[in-house]
Amino acid sequence: MKLLKLVPDNTNIDFMRYRNIALVLSLIATTVSIVFTAYRGLNLGIDFVGGEVVRAEFAQPVPIGDIRSRVDGICGCEANVTTLGNGRTFQIRLPKPPGPDSASNSLVSKLRTTIPQQYPGARVDAGESVSGKVSEELASDGAMAIGLAMLGIAIYIWFRFEWQFGVGALLTLAHDVSMTLGFFAFTRLQVDLNVVAALLTIIGYSLNDTVVIYDRIREDLRKYRKMAILPLLNLSLNETLARTVVTSLTVLIALGVLMLIGPQVIFGLAIAIFLGVLIGTYSSIYISAPVLVWLKVNPDSFVRTDDKDEKGAAAAQTA
Repeated sequence: MKLLKLVPDNTNIDFMRYRNIALVLSLIATTVSIVFTAYRGLNLGIDFVGGEVVRAEFAQPVPIGDIRSRVDGICGCEANVTTLGNGRTFQIRLPKPPGPDSASNSLVSKLRTTIPQQYPGARVDAGESVSGKVSEELASDGAMAIGLAMLGIAIYIWFRFEWQFGVGALLTLAHDVSMTLGFFAFTRLQVDLNVVAALLTIIGYSLNDTVVIYDRIREDLRKYRKMAILPLLNLSLNETLARTVVTSLTVLIALGVLMLIGPQVIFGLAIAIFLGVLIGTYSSIYISAPVLVWLKVNPDSFVRTDDKDEKGAAAAQTA
């Protein structure tokens, strides 16, 4: 039986031919994402802005849209309602109302009284509260976790390879994170701790792909000392293309299933990682590799000084 190969062995795509076009498009997209995110902001969940979470159980299945509209009318706010799987149990997230904490308690009490009146047999359990101070700490800790992860990865790449590779990895990760945040700012999908976990997952996945490509580039730099940098980068990218395509495709299939038939509570996590894998695959090819060209990396960049001297002496004797 002949094995299925998504990428033929003799694949020879000239990726570097389009590096400048990819650079312009990436700069425009990244700038728009950052500006739009800063201007419009993110739709932060109660994990970051504070609020209340309650659990409502009904005697029979109820349309989630009906629940959402009724809860919005009761609380006079935009509540986040998610089903917990059976069509009868829902999680209701309420933003923190202005004023003292007693206002939140009053709102929960109103829900616990009104919903059973409108839906006989329904029950609203007392939920959990996230105060404004705790939510601020979660927001700052989440942002710090993302920043430290990116910085630590860049430092690791620097020592593992060379400083040019560290700069390339950091730019790649910044591109992936900013594009994902721009997507959430544009779509107004809620950003909670699940999305922060997704961003950290994106950073790890993108780094994994980038390290594989960088390791092959370093091997080819040592192997093909007389090859120009652009053909060498194309060679390395084509040599790792099969691994990149297969890994990304399998992850995307699993995430696609979660997005289509998975519970709504993890939809933000699934779509964030799905988008991040797509962007990370692109950036591993068209950001991390071309950066080495712009930083003047060539086959002689990492040759030791004594090797260069011996090579120069041999060339002089030959002449």
